[in-house]
Amino acid sequence: MQVTRIQAATAAAPPEWLTGPAWVDEIAAPVEPSRVRVDSVHFAPGSRTVWHRHPLGQVLHITEGTGLIQRRGGPVETLRPGDTVRIAPDEWHWHGAGPTTFMTHLAIQEVAPDGTEAERGEPVTDTEYQPVG
Repeated sequence: MQVTRIQAATAAAPPEWLTGPAWVDEIAAPVEPSRVRVDSVHFAPGSRTVWHRHPLGQVLHITEGTGLIQRRGGPVETLRPGDTVRIAPDEWHWHGAGPTTFMTHLAIQEVAPDGTEAERGEPVTDTEYQPVG
């Protein structure tokens, strides 16, 4: 067995994709013929993605902290360590940390044949970002 180590440094997540700060560690980058990408994303309290969708869907696995997710038209749901969420292809959604807690998840998605990973939408408003009581 050959072990491949990715030496990518922790990077700030692109601000146009977020409200608040988050950091990304690349776990696996697509290497032909695979198109699978895996990142560990660490959100600061209150930080969340913009509305977005992935052409081939996404899987999120929560590793620490408490977070939130919402699919377009659905309720805001709470995420805890060990939870795994499957997001359907082209399903608009957002996810991030709870208002007072950090949250880290593994984000797993397949890159489309044309190289597309996600389509960015509008920021999540403070009204939309309301945890379940």
